[in-house]
Amino acid sequence: MIYTVTFNPAVDYVVQLDQFHQGEVNRSKYDYKEAGGKGINVSRVLRRLGLASDALGFAGGFTGKFVTDFLNEEKITHHFIELEEDTRINVKWKANEIETEVNGKSPTITNAHYEQFTEMLKKLQDGDIVVLAGSLPQSLQTDTYRTLVKMLHEHNVKVFLDTSGLALAEAIKAGPFFVKPNHHELAELFQEKVETEKDIIRLAKRLQEEYHIAHVLISMAGDGAIYVNGEASYKLTAPKGEVVHSVGAGDSAVAGFLYKWHETNNGVHAATYAIASGSATAFSETLCIKEEVESLLQEVHVSEL
Repeated sequence: MIYTVTFNPAVDYVVQLDQFHQGEVNRSKYDYKEAGGKGINVSRVLRRLGLASDALGFAGGFTGKFVTDFLNEEKITHHFIELEEDTRINVKWKANEIETEVNGKSPTITNAHYEQFTEMLKKLQDGDIVVLAGSLPQSLQTDTYRTLVKMLHEHNVKVFLDTSGLALAEAIKAGPFFVKPNHHELAELFQEKVETEKDIIRLAKRLQEEYHIAHVLISMAGDGAIYVNGEASYKLTAPKGEVVHSVGAGDSAVAGFLYKWHETNNGVHAATYAIASGSATAFSETLCIKEEVESLLQEVHVSEL
């Protein structure tokens, strides 16, 4: 079974404006609300690709109910620990081709909440897959993902990791199965400048070898990605198109990799599908669907480095 974990879910309130005038009343052209959070996005895209998952995490209050109701409507199985405080609201508005975000404050996850959650993870079995995605609330330690990866390894559970900053720096020490930092995050990890593809390849290989990570996918936005496994390194070009909605593109790439790897056990095919999935979301108003992904596959060119 596949599980996604979202410590920091949200109600995403997306607003489209013709123009934004600071200090004045602005009226939306249109708006919509959806359940947000990186792990939740991965589950949503997996569902659209035809692969079931169980969304895990924390939710509270009327906004938390919105999140779980939303997942019910999309027929995504979920098990969220109930919090006393409301799940946060993230406001994302677009005007004049510029996207701006205001992310709400995360609710507190107490020790009791966290222990309840880890007891749930301890029931996972050999062959299960867990996606740990997104930021950590301030109420949790920065090494939380590292602790979870280590615990899940003991149960022979493969971990797909997509986070950044200190949470990423700590978690890689436990050797997750898959990571997807971008080239800026890769540079930050090793405190080095990344100016060329050779720099990215060198550091990606170092990440793979030093931390025993089976699959490393370094995203470079419109410039594609570098994929490294234990056998070789590959450059993948990104399809060309108009970026409509960049939110969720990285989560779609994670879902795309997991979907195709689960189907073929082939990392190169999975990386190719990841790039097509991320691009399909970027080129559409919301998260990608399978038809959009597969229409872009032929535009992703792979070359061994």
